[in-house]
Amino acid sequence: MLRVAFLRLRHTIAAAAAGTMTGVPTVSYSELRSLLASGRTQLIDVRSREEAEAGTIPGALNIPVSELETALTMDPAAFQALYSAEKPKLEDKNLVFFCQLGRRGSQATALAQGLGYTGARHYAGAYKEWLEKEG
Repeated sequence: MLRVAFLRLRHTIAAAAAGTMTGVPTVSYSELRSLLASGRTQLIDVRSREEAEAGTIPGALNIPVSELETALTMDPAAFQALYSAEKPKLEDKNLVFFCQLGRRGSQATALAQGLGYTGARHYAGAYKEWLEKEG
């Protein structure tokens, strides 16, 4: 049983790294707007620091995709110290990842799901759509 879970996690992480995941749960622009308005989501921008500094969705926490696995597996106190935010819990329902165009956000969502974050979802429209609609 443990071996099967390990192999599934390894496959999920490998697929996410290769960008080949399909079926990753998504949120639409309107769903994201509702979640943000209600305060019921943790939004994570997985673009580079430079990209996020140039503009991001209000309220998003920037964790570059290259740091995500380490961030999501670290101790909550270390996460808080490094990112000045509460570490997401495995059971959080609305953990939403996004990037510039969609690929890294999808990879991040698959990675988070593989680590046990069952409520992880992907904003498929990405920052590009957000800018177009919020301009």
